[in-house]
Formats: sequence, C-alpha cells, structure tokens
Amino acid sequence: MTPWNNENLSSCAYADPYAAPDTHDSIWPAADQACGDLDYFLPPPNPAERLNGILDPRDERRLALNATLTAAGIPPMPEDRAVIDQLSALPADVSTVLQRWLHHAL
Repeated sequence: MTPWNNENLSSCAYADPYAAPDTHDSIWPAADQACGDLDYFLPPPNPAERLNGILDPRDERRLALNATLTAAGIPPMPEDRAVIDQLSALPADVSTVLQRWLHHAL
C-alpha cells in the first residue's frame, strides 16, 4: 500500500469556493423555476388576496394567549387546550391582564 502524498494531487485544478461568478443573473431561482431540492424565497403576500374572515373574539383571545405563552417561553402543551379554552372564554379585560402579566414575566 502506498502512503498518501499530496504531491500526487498536483494534476487537480484549484477551485476557489468563494469566487463569485461574473454573471448578473440572480442566483435565486424564481418560484416557477424551482427544481427539485432548491430553496427559494416566496413572493410577498398580496393584500388583495387576503381572506376576509372575522374571528370570534374568543378565538382571538385564545390565539393571543397561545402566542403570549409561547413568547414567554411556556409553549402550551396539548393537554393545556381545555384550560386555554376556558381562559379565552373569560372577558377581554381578563385576557389583557393575563397577557400583560406574561409579558412582564419575560
């Protein structure tokens, strides 16, 4: 067996991995040109295509409570759903106070 020697690799061409190509084309493919496993940025949302649904105030409080708990480092567990539903059924001022307490806990 021949020991490894870097002199045997002299025929390999050197490629600079940080050299940028001299093209002015974008290196990010557009969404319609995405192929296989390439990542690409999504286009910004179009406000005209938004859904015009109105949430029930109880659902808004439930979502806000979930977001506040998660931001406070207390991600809600699946078994917490019943308690969060009961808390979101309370009046809006109670929900506001709960969220304020959680924000101050950060």
